[in-house]
Amino acid sequence: MKMTFRWYGEGRDTVSLKQIRQIPGMSGVMGVLDEKAAGEVWTEEEIKTYVDHVHAAGLECEVIESVNVHEDIKMGLPSRDKYIENYCTTIRNLAKYGIKVIVYNFMPVFDWLRTDLARLIPEDGSFSLYFDEKELGEMTPLDIVRETEKKSSGFSLPGWEKERLADLETTLKRYESISKDDLRANYKYFLEAIIPVCEQCGVVMACHPDDPGWSIFGLPRIAHSQSDYDQIIAMYDSPSNAICLCTGSLGSNRENDIPAIIRHFGEKNRIGCLHVRNIKHLGHHKFRESSHLSSDGDLDLFEIMRAVYDTCPDTYIRPDHGRMIWDEEARPGYGLYDRALGAAYINGLWEAISKMNKK
Repeated sequence: MKMTFRWYGEGRDTVSLKQIRQIPGMSGVMGVLDEKAAGEVWTEEEIKTYVDHVHAAGLECEVIESVNVHEDIKMGLPSRDKYIENYCTTIRNLAKYGIKVIVYNFMPVFDWLRTDLARLIPEDGSFSLYFDEKELGEMTPLDIVRETEKKSSGFSLPGWEKERLADLETTLKRYESISKDDLRANYKYFLEAIIPVCEQCGVVMACHPDDPGWSIFGLPRIAHSQSDYDQIIAMYDSPSNAICLCTGSLGSNRENDIPAIIRHFGEKNRIGCLHVRNIKHLGHHKFRESSHLSSDGDLDLFEIMRAVYDTCPDTYIRPDHGRMIWDEEARPGYGLYDRALGAAYINGLWEAISKMNKK
């Protein structure tokens, strides 16, 4: 296991590389390339600057997240080919600087959705990301975009970049005529273009699940169950076509058995990396994000980590979304303190499982 930490870059993150380096067991970062609009090429110079900065702090950078897929690719528009070519160029450029895994998603319009970015947890006074489908009520997609921007504490949020959502009404209208099967066909077209490039470069593409794990606003969503991911990896049978197994995103759907899903894809060598977090179900399509501790949520982190140990022990892991604790002010879900506690907890579970297996 390689323990990592999501880092947005110098001047874009309240957490410093120095602080990340001081978290016990931390090997490096899962870097984030969300400064540019989807579809734009990340140049060698930009990548080198980011990676060199991470290396200078004594950390690795072998995983890059949020290399966003342009909406025209997802919708299958004639313009998709130029954006796919740009994506292939970015893959090649990232590979030149030691990137081994690229995390992306194929979610229409919204990368993730919450109805509150700082819901008070009465039990301990901390604040967490929260979702209640009933709170959407009569809200339109435009309403939720405005609410999310208002509650983002002034930070940009991955998947909610203004330029991506500028043509929201037009995009939503187009999706009315796109079925799940259509989206899968467009996804297959994308994979058939990029995976050969990945194979040449030694890069693994890791698809992040839908978040939350069901359809929102009637949009087609095709990555929130074991069956969904079986179809995705069957679209292009290659070790470079893998998944980013996010326990919280998949765990938002009560029907998903997370340890079993890890074992299923771990045994197939199709887990490119993991985002590990815990959530607390509060009702039907209603949940909040908890601390990583198993007893604080509804996911069994011990069984999750044991499944990782048994089937994909060399993978990259990062503690995902943390609560806001100890009066910290940071990008919602991405403060230092609670994620550092999560890393320590995951490391403790790993040590215990490792020693149990050696006896």
